[in-house]
Amino acid sequence: MTAEADTIGASRTRRLVLMAFGLCYLAFPVVEIVLGRLTGARAVWAGLALAAFAVSYLATALGPPAFDQPTRWTYPLLALTTVLGLVPPAVFGGVWLALPVFTVVLYGMILPPRAATAGIGAILAAEVAGGAAGGTDPAVIAVYALQVVTIGLLFTRVRRTGVLARRLRDAQGEVARLAAADERLRIARDLHDLLGHSLSVIVLKAELAGRLAEDVPEVRREIGDIESVARKALAEVREAVAGYRQRSLAEEIDGAVAVLRAAGAEARTRLPGPPLPPRADALLAWAVREGVTNVVRHAGAAHCTIDVTYEEGTATLDIVDDGHGGARRDSGSGLAGLAERVRDAGGVLEAGPGPEGGFRLRVQVPAGAEDAG
Repeated sequence: MTAEADTIGASRTRRLVLMAFGLCYLAFPVVEIVLGRLTGARAVWAGLALAAFAVSYLATALGPPAFDQPTRWTYPLLALTTVLGLVPPAVFGGVWLALPVFTVVLYGMILPPRAATAGIGAILAAEVAGGAAGGTDPAVIAVYALQVVTIGLLFTRVRRTGVLARRLRDAQGEVARLAAADERLRIARDLHDLLGHSLSVIVLKAELAGRLAEDVPEVRREIGDIESVARKALAEVREAVAGYRQRSLAEEIDGAVAVLRAAGAEARTRLPGPPLPPRADALLAWAVREGVTNVVRHAGAAHCTIDVTYEEGTATLDIVDDGHGGARRDSGSGLAGLAERVRDAGGVLEAGPGPEGGFRLRVQVPAGAEDAG
């Protein structure tokens, strides 16, 4: 298992323990069935409804990897749990009014704060109406109604605190990554400025000494070896500097995902199976950096998709968000410089409103594109 899978597994395990502990309160409806307060067909239907509610409740709570990362089944399961939590209280009344309390726990943990608050209000109204329809004592209804409000709002705050804590961890990780990148750049500058300069001087001195020793073949040969070694070392230093300064497309996308999450936007990514040629990889890496910077600074987006494809010798990058579309968002020279670099590489850059709103940046470059930089 990957580290992420371990984290997700641990999160689900903790949730299972907490949810299982909370489900002990369903013992009251079970006792009502066991003691014969519900008999015949009503007891059978009550037992089936209770079992279905417990299964749906656990499936809804344990389905997503994190409460703020719902899957495609999360909301349908939440709707099913809501129905299963509201019908029995209306039919049986009494202790069955505890089921909507479990439902608002899910609302508080899964839905955004505004939607959760609205859902809690709706459950409160349904709780009161269901209790009245089931002939429950008004004092009992009031107790359960108070639990719906207090527990629902409590778990809404718990979710918000957890989401903010995770975003803070993501932001701290991004700060550490940027600090490491700055250190790499510093090392690259030092290599270039100090060692690169010294090797360049050695090459020049060796050329000069070779001219002065034209009459002594042995000396000239040795000096030529010195010059060759120095040139090779200089080339290796330049390659090392380029490697320090340049991040790969995969690294840029990983950093972009962390930045987007820290800004409160959900990121979806797709990379091609085969690796891109180095020059196309470097160009699209810069495009990801510029594009995501614009999303974070100007979009106010909730979702952002980064899609990279590599077909028929052409590499294509699409960055699409659902933020404020319409106008070109680049307030500085970032996109302009990127467009110039893409043109120099024989590619095409398109930036503007997306097909379904928001903003879209598309970069297409030949796979063998020269790195203009």
